[in-house]
Amino acid sequence: MLTIGSLEPTDRDGWQRLFAGYNEFYGRTMPPEFFDQAWTRFQRAEEVHALGARLDGQLVGIAHFLTHASTTAPDSCYLQDLFTAPEARGKGAARALIAAVTDWAKERGCGRVYWSTHESNATARRLYDQVAENRGFILYQIPL
Repeated sequence: MLTIGSLEPTDRDGWQRLFAGYNEFYGRTMPPEFFDQAWTRFQRAEEVHALGARLDGQLVGIAHFLTHASTTAPDSCYLQDLFTAPEARGKGAARALIAAVTDWAKERGCGRVYWSTHESNATARRLYDQVAENRGFILYQIPL
């Protein structure tokens, strides 16, 4: 059975394993203090938020998200990180996490949920094309 809910203090190790997998997928190595800082923020649930997907009680997916003001619409919800364990893929965890984040955002009056992914992430994009609209925007960034 698949369930979605808040991350509990006992989820720390499983969450960190999933978040490390997410970062590894994108070719990043995170220093330990980044994990500590993110976990502390998620537990406060003020600036950034996290949900977990559990399959038969086992944490198999995570979603990290935040809201921000918009100049052209109600506040927006940015789904920053979404990851499922390889063994859980295709079982509905990512779809359920996106739906839960969307419900969370609606309850708080947000006007949209949005996210980005790498163009080469074909597996995820198949799901994203089913649940959301690709509006054609290209992401630019300036590393600081």
